[in-house]
Amino acid sequence: MTDPHDDATPRRPLDLAGLQRRLADFAAARDWQPYHTPKNLAAALSVESSELLEIFQWLTPEESARVMDDPDTAHRVTDEVADVLAYLLQLCGVLGVDPLAALAAKIDRNEHRFPAGRPDRGSP
Repeated sequence: MTDPHDDATPRRPLDLAGLQRRLADFAAARDWQPYHTPKNLAAALSVESSELLEIFQWLTPEESARVMDDPDTAHRVTDEVADVLAYLLQLCGVLGVDPLAALAAKIDRNEHRFPAGRPDRGSP
């Protein structure tokens, strides 16, 4: 896999389906498919999300807003975001969920539940 932090790495056009194929091919080349069950992928997603949260755990709101200013911390955040997305895309692939369609439907539901211009009914 290419390193997103290496500016010398050739870039491919990015698309969700292509990234999902690359992840599936990566796992298949290592015979990891038996381990990529929905349960295992959901657990891995949770672990990676927790690793992302750990970076922010003891920061003030102001410090968290500046987290990308430090190159080492920015690298860690970027890597954890990539890990979270990788496991989410793999989970969607295994379950047959279209992540973009799921997100669009969720936004539609939230726009209906929380219409603009109405008093705050609490955030989801």
